Amino acid sequence: MLIEKITARSARVGVIGLGYVGLPLVIAFVKAGFSVTGFDIDEAKVAALNEGKSYIRHIDIAPLMNLGDRVFAATSDFSKISDVDCILICVPTPLNKNREPDMRFVFATAESIVRYVRKDQLVILESTTYPGTTEEDVRAILEKSGLAAGRDFYLAFSPEREDPNNKDFSLKTVPKLVGGLTRNCQAAAAALYRCVVDTTVSVSSPKVAETAKLLENIYRSVNIALVNEMKVLCDRMGIDVWEVIDAAATKPFGFQAFYPGPGLGGHCIPIDPFYLTWKAREYGLQTRFIELAGEINTSMPDYVVSRVMKVLNEYGKAVKGSKILLLGLAYKANVDDDRESPSYHLMEKLENLGAEIRYNDPYVPVIKKTREFGKFAGRKSVEVGAGYDLILIATPHAEYFGIDYEALGTPVVDTRNVITRQGKLFYKA
Repeated sequence: MLIEKITARSARVGVIGLGYVGLPLVIAFVKAGFSVTGFDIDEAKVAALNEGKSYIRHIDIAPLMNLGDRVFAATSDFSKISDVDCILICVPTPLNKNREPDMRFVFATAESIVRYVRKDQLVILESTTYPGTTEEDVRAILEKSGLAAGRDFYLAFSPEREDPNNKDFSLKTVPKLVGGLTRNCQAAAAALYRCVVDTTVSVSSPKVAETAKLLENIYRSVNIALVNEMKVLCDRMGIDVWEVIDAAATKPFGFQAFYPGPGLGGHCIPIDPFYLTWKAREYGLQTRFIELAGEINTSMPDYVVSRVMKVLNEYGKAVKGSKILLLGLAYKANVDDDRESPSYHLMEKLENLGAEIRYNDPYVPVIKKTREFGKFAGRKSVEVGAGYDLILIATPHAEYFGIDYEALGTPVVDTRNVITRQGKLFYKA
């Protein structure tokens, strides 16, 4: 019956977590003809959506407007979970201060909906997590309702593959992995996603889908660590690593270009590898290769700070008391996504050394409160101009390529190859 309702677009969809993952899903299902309820504990997000305002710059919520509550509404009232047929969980899965999985949001969400889950509902976890979360942890919480997963309600895992502001791939065109607890769970979840994506890829279990998502991001983490290590070596040898990468990329097989930076940002790459290394310890294994990549990437802000100190020293200045303008707070070019951005680490490390830091980011005009760097909340983006002892480019926003840095007369440390030449004010990091 559920698959029939999904196929007829009469099933109502509920999306829990209205951020960079959940909001695009809401829009996709509304555009596909479904009635959708968005759930979030952040009252500001709920109010903004119900007023027709988007809080994520690159996401256009026009498809949600003027539809009426019957088609779309946002709420913080989780009792309305009982009104929906399909529940998609898209909440954060960060790390704690010991770099271990922080599952508070996933488990709290499961605890919030267990009182309202009913027979024949479909529950899908999309949050990236360690293998076993769906069929062991989430299942155990939901079955406290007295209902059995796979018999009374459907349970599956389907990892998000969101890449903010990627013009080449969208939610619709990226294949969707689906791992159901049982064959019927698989069929129900795949039927739902087929309504909004071109291709669904079925795997044998939620654990396979959970592990595949981790592998995707570990692959990127390891290769980014490789080029970050190459960057440090090339700097020591007086070689331009960007030219080296471009040269290697001319090989039509056996090489894929990855690019260095001041550290890792976003919710996936800096975090996900540690979910697997944590789970591996439960099986008595040490994932040294993955952990080494994580160590290299997390050490990059320290390398950048050392380059800043060296450049300031060349101009007869100490870090303490120097006025530094940081260009780019978002972790990625041309988006307002500042989750896990290395720019925050750079700000903190340089301020701890006594520098005066200002930042410019046209996509992040005001710093919002974050879990790790709440002390920066409320700071505002400033204009790019003269009067600084050093400019540090941390994000390659399109706006930064057109600046006449030479006219500013300020030494520039560039971590993103925005300025292609080196020497006389311009330094790579």
